[in-house]
Amino acid sequence: MKLTKTLTAMGAVVSAAALLSACGSGTVGQSGSGNSAQPVGGKKLALIPGVQAEPFYISLQCGAEAEAKKLGYELTTQAPQKFDAPLQTQLVNALGANPPAALLIAPTDDTAMLAPIQQVKARGTKIVEVDTALKDTGVAVSSISSDNAAGGKLAAQTMAKLAGGKSGSVLVLDTIAGTSTTAARAKGFEDELKNTPNLKSIGIQFTQNEPEQAAAKVTAALSSTPDLIGVFATNLNTGEGAATGLRNAGKVGAVNLIGFDASPSEVEGLKNGQYQALIAQDPASIGTQGVQQAVAAIEGKAVTRNLTAQLHSITKDDMDTNSQYFYKQSC
Repeated sequence: MKLTKTLTAMGAVVSAAALLSACGSGTVGQSGSGNSAQPVGGKKLALIPGVQAEPFYISLQCGAEAEAKKLGYELTTQAPQKFDAPLQTQLVNALGANPPAALLIAPTDDTAMLAPIQQVKARGTKIVEVDTALKDTGVAVSSISSDNAAGGKLAAQTMAKLAGGKSGSVLVLDTIAGTSTTAARAKGFEDELKNTPNLKSIGIQFTQNEPEQAAAKVTAALSSTPDLIGVFATNLNTGEGAATGLRNAGKVGAVNLIGFDASPSEVEGLKNGQYQALIAQDPASIGTQGVQQAVAAIEGKAVTRNLTAQLHSITKDDMDTNSQYFYKQSC
């Protein structure tokens, strides 16, 4: 009786070993070979842009979604209601429970967003920066944006052409201190304007990305600077606020306004004379390249650390021939 029980137990062990052999030696979360774990997030990508419902980021999302689908990946997008580091941090932290294979993100602050993004990276997620970037260059595998300093330089050159040799002062409106992209635009503009002796900058002023503050800054500048000849607004909200300030003062067209980006409202403003020029980016291309670099990193292929998208100066005279650069409101 005791011998029978022993033989039965030995048979069970042998059967279990055979079953394991037939199924492969891997454990849960590993491939059949048992040599390596499956990548975190599988085929899932996440995109967290700077703010929701902004045409630039919608256009970027459209490019990213199309490329993800083409490459066999699933992309989900969540954006903060405002261009705000604490709000964006909440979205990044929410990824911790179910981290994606890669996170495409436009950091709303080049320093404050470091810690939450690092936490996601620590879980195995590949980080790709789109549009904006962290000061710490060791976090992301790739960073894709416009050459924002070159965009500012292009805006200054355009301002010089619009001035036509007339002398005057120029106001630069930036968004929030610590935003890498707009800071580069403002600096590029300031540096290039020094090559135009008839134009002088009255400095960079911050608007906290609020149109109302931009309008107020323009109103104050018009009062304190009688020779104000131009305003360079580094993004959509500052541009719309600046246009409001000029309109309220009856200075539309008298003061040259150059905006950055080509949202539907800015394009309409260019058409009706509220803007004299727009510096358009190619956000769809940024989204496309962002997904390409993310997938390459996930699949162990070569990744390019820094990529740039083209910029275009558009005036009312050539806006029809540059309509392909106008931003979308939906995909």
